[in-house]
Amino acid sequence: MIFDGHSDLLYDVTRRRLEGETHVLERHHLDRLRRGGIEGLVLALWYGWGSGRTFWPGVPGGEDPAHRLEVMLSCAQAEFAECPWLSVVSTAEEAEAARAEGKIYAFLAIEGMEGLKGPEALDRLASLGLRVGMLTWNEENKFAAGAAQDPAKGLTGPGRQAVRRMEGLGMLVDVSHLNDGGFREVMKLARGPVIASHSNCRALCDVPRNLTDEQLRAIRDSGGVVGLNVHHKFVHRDPAKRTAETLALHAAHMAEVMGVEHVACGFDFCEFMGPGNNAARGLEDCGHAGAFLDCLERLGMSAAERNMIAHENFLRILAKAGK
Repeated sequence: MIFDGHSDLLYDVTRRRLEGETHVLERHHLDRLRRGGIEGLVLALWYGWGSGRTFWPGVPGGEDPAHRLEVMLSCAQAEFAECPWLSVVSTAEEAEAARAEGKIYAFLAIEGMEGLKGPEALDRLASLGLRVGMLTWNEENKFAAGAAQDPAKGLTGPGRQAVRRMEGLGMLVDVSHLNDGGFREVMKLARGPVIASHSNCRALCDVPRNLTDEQLRAIRDSGGVVGLNVHHKFVHRDPAKRTAETLALHAAHMAEVMGVEHVACGFDFCEFMGPGNNAARGLEDCGHAGAFLDCLERLGMSAAERNMIAHENFLRILAKAGK
């Protein structure tokens, strides 16, 4: 079974519910989740404007990030009320209980904090059960600069306060979309595990969203994990090599640099967002997630190592956070 450490399904939930649909997860995604062996996942609140290429420009008040966040939270909560097969959890014990009942379980995350007025707003998100927080998506905001921005910029004062506050609230700090300067500051500030929920290796695919070997080792030293990302542009620069097999090579490289106990899944399947969001070949949607584990087996990874990557490592970190 697989724990997917980063999923944007709430984007599709929000888009479809605003168009009048209900039971979005059950109608459009549940079969694939089950077919792919996804026993649990982190559902991210990604409410970014996306350079206007999202549905938000058509939503009244959509230009305001704080409003977008509230709309997504409202749609998510309405959707969860319609999902008896899904358990929204905030602890490893709750996840285990949901698994024992045969339910898919989901932790919640915020992907970018441009919609927050300040670090104190994190208290409310933690009270709603959010366990993972990213300071930015790809934008620059009042907390930090994202991977698409100047790599030399560090955290702002509120950004440093937010890191401290997340750790105090038991939320994992997630650096997947952070720029290099912000990454360095987070690692200096952090007292507990830091994660990169959905990033690959820059040594194999040199793009800003991937991590250098130095960054991988820094996450290892914090006690954190890195989740492998299926997005085609983060797998290889050569389109012909954007395959499940190449993503498995990223896992092997991470295991060599960090140790297999720090490698996880954070697939970021988002084919439902439209053209340009396709995944590596062989991993077209979450229904194909098991193919990734087959690739790891062909690389010679043992069943114990595959289980660590598939679900044990990420859940171990979530269990430790806040304790």
